[in-house]
Amino acid sequence: MIPVMIWGTLIMQKRYKGYDYFLALLVTLGCSIFILFPSGADLSPYSKGRENTVWGVSLMVGYLGFDGFTSTFQDKLFKGYDMEIHNQIFYTTLCSCVLSLSGLILEGHLFLAIDFVYHHLDCFFDVALLSTVATTSQFFISYTIRTFGALTFATIMTTRQLVSIVLSCVWFRHPLSWEQCIGSVIVFGALYTRSFFKKVSEKLRPSEHPMENMHNGASSLMKGSSPRGGEP
Repeated sequence: MIPVMIWGTLIMQKRYKGYDYFLALLVTLGCSIFILFPSGADLSPYSKGRENTVWGVSLMVGYLGFDGFTSTFQDKLFKGYDMEIHNQIFYTTLCSCVLSLSGLILEGHLFLAIDFVYHHLDCFFDVALLSTVATTSQFFISYTIRTFGALTFATIMTTRQLVSIVLSCVWFRHPLSWEQCIGSVIVFGALYTRSFFKKVSEKLRPSEHPMENMHNGASSLMKGSSPRGGEP
């Protein structure tokens, strides 16, 4: 959420309120606690040395930065050019295909990939199924970004990832540490608090200036009761 808010401020000149930043920090803190404090000692990120930890955190920061830029720039394209969803998906996928094909050709792996799929036809059907599901999900992602914005999409994705991890732990019977439980409470508490504040602000918005509304209503009544031109 924080990368999306930063990119939204830089790219779209959006202004967020103080509690938005505070709740985003809480979500980030909760997710960090959940990831960095697993229950098993073998799963600890500090068991393999500081170098691996720093490199992993660097990769994660880079991923979050580029991912936040992607959704924010999609939002900018939708609002700046009145672009349809299928148009953006088509051209984005076309550019991805060109980049992937160029990488395979430059690295000399194109014919190796074709030969692998030729000798393993089951892999082709799996790739086709995965591509179909990924393409379908792009429609939902693009619709969410276009309708509700990049920040709402980031909130949904953060919640989905945490729920997926929790369900995986429950399904495969991986124990959760007490730190992970605290992290989950922080994340979901921050998300529900954000939803509560949003609903409260929407309810209070029409009655922010009651005296001004009363004055406008009285003026409208006086104008409606005044005699029209040409009438006796």
